Amino acid sequence: MLAGVLALTIVAGILHYAGVNAVVIFVVSAAALAGLAWVIAIATETVGDRFGPAVTGVLQSTLGNLPELFVVMFALSAGELVVAKTSIIGSLLANALLVLGLSIVAGARAAPDGMMSFKQRLPNDTATLLLMAVFVIALLGVSDRVGDRASNHQVAISVIGAVCLLAVYGAWVWSYLRSDVAPTEQPSAHRHVSFRTSIILLAAGGAAAAFVSDWFVAALDPAVKSIGISKAFTGLVIVGIAGNAVENVVGIWLAAKGQSDLAMAVIKNSVSQIAVFLFPLLVLISLLFATHLTFVLNPIYVIALVLMAIAVWQITGDGKAVMFEGLALVALYVVVATLAFYE
Repeated sequence: MLAGVLALTIVAGILHYAGVNAVVIFVVSAAALAGLAWVIAIATETVGDRFGPAVTGVLQSTLGNLPELFVVMFALSAGELVVAKTSIIGSLLANALLVLGLSIVAGARAAPDGMMSFKQRLPNDTATLLLMAVFVIALLGVSDRVGDRASNHQVAISVIGAVCLLAVYGAWVWSYLRSDVAPTEQPSAHRHVSFRTSIILLAAGGAAAAFVSDWFVAALDPAVKSIGISKAFTGLVIVGIAGNAVENVVGIWLAAKGQSDLAMAVIKNSVSQIAVFLFPLLVLISLLFATHLTFVLNPIYVIALVLMAIAVWQITGDGKAVMFEGLALVALYVVVATLAFYE
């Protein structure tokens, strides 16, 4: 599998510099991003064998979100603001609805009583962080639509909001990690690579993801025009899923193995990290580019995020979930993706 990912990455680079058909580069680069995300996932799991679910979840989510970070950065540098915004929102919706939903289905099937059980703290903490991010997004969205005086200062307000969100996330993650200091020993049979090899893979995977993201974004605009799909759908669904392939695969896989707490740690950490770390960080980074990223979104997506936050808290806040609840989250994602397709 590692050889296949390496081959895909090399082929994506060759196609990019050879200037072949943009659709081919787009597809191969997306596959390479997903493969690199898998490599990062495997390496992080090995590193995480020395720590508990909290540390492992934060580490896995951080490294798993690297492709998304690079994709949005290169999109902003290319002036692709629609793709940048929708890919962030797409990542949130994909993780909080699609991946979480499929993980609940897998976890409920694996549980003897048909109910997936997990610790309540992380789902409730994630709900709080999500609602904070949605609060900022909704305020700026309403201000933009009514055209009040504050709407003339969207960049400044977004920067202040970003700093506030990052400060709260920092305070939360510090206390969260300190609550999980005891290591969790994993059987050696579960380790795909050695600890030393995993460190090398993490470094190489992160560097490769930066290059592939650049090729992916460069092929994005001509590929979208050629295929005939909207940039909103591309960012919300294709980039959102490809850029977060780690959580897509690992969360479901862990849930199916009965490791409910670790599955939730990976997925929930990714959701909260995108909302109150990655998005705010990219808002600040965008100040270095001509195109500035703000928290102002299409009202449809603002509503989707609000309802998503409520649905996720309602279903996972009690530390239990059954199969139909997972299917409900997946169904909500399908509806949002369909709407984006017709945008």
